[in-house]
Amino acid sequence: MRIRLVLADDHPIVLDGLVQVLSLEPDFEIVATARDGERALEAVRRHRPDVAVLDIRMPGKDGLAVIREMSREKIPTRTVVLTAAGQEEVFEAIRLGVPGVMLKDMASKLLVRCIREVHAGRRWLEKEYAAQAVERLLQQEAGNKQLARALTPRELQVAQMTARGMHNKDIAEKLSITEGTAKLHLHHIYQKLNLDGRMALVRYLQSRGLA
Repeated sequence: MRIRLVLADDHPIVLDGLVQVLSLEPDFEIVATARDGERALEAVRRHRPDVAVLDIRMPGKDGLAVIREMSREKIPTRTVVLTAAGQEEVFEAIRLGVPGVMLKDMASKLLVRCIREVHAGRRWLEKEYAAQAVERLLQQEAGNKQLARALTPRELQVAQMTARGMHNKDIAEKLSITEGTAKLHLHHIYQKLNLDGRMALVRYLQSRGLA
């Protein structure tokens, strides 16, 4: 059985290299290539490949945006992301359930193995990120438990919205409360967590993987 692929990377040299390497595999069939996220998504919609190999950072829609859209549309194509990007983007890919994560500077033979593993329904995560991802998830779980003990459910909502950059007025509208009530929730949050303001709250949640 041939493994049908869509490849997407905004760097022509990288994309051409992927085509050359993967075309050598007798069980691979490259059905489309793309140099931005919009075209990658169009190609996935049209061809319904077995595996899409996506650069995380691309103009327009990045690889993660493409994956989110595929998930919303329930497209069954499995994904491998190529990254030279920061850890936050890789963790987001893992959170989205991406089964394959490859560093761009890894040997091409490993990408071939990764694609085959992902096509077979297994996961491929670079060891550098695997341990960090587990540690991050454990840290987040511990942070969630700590916050659940300290804050009420509504206070936790307000804290996370604040960490996402929302203003008191926006929080109030979102939760159907008054702006004064939103401010009061924040005052209680600062007191309970022994924090001195919004930036301290953002740092507190980020350090626990909750923002």
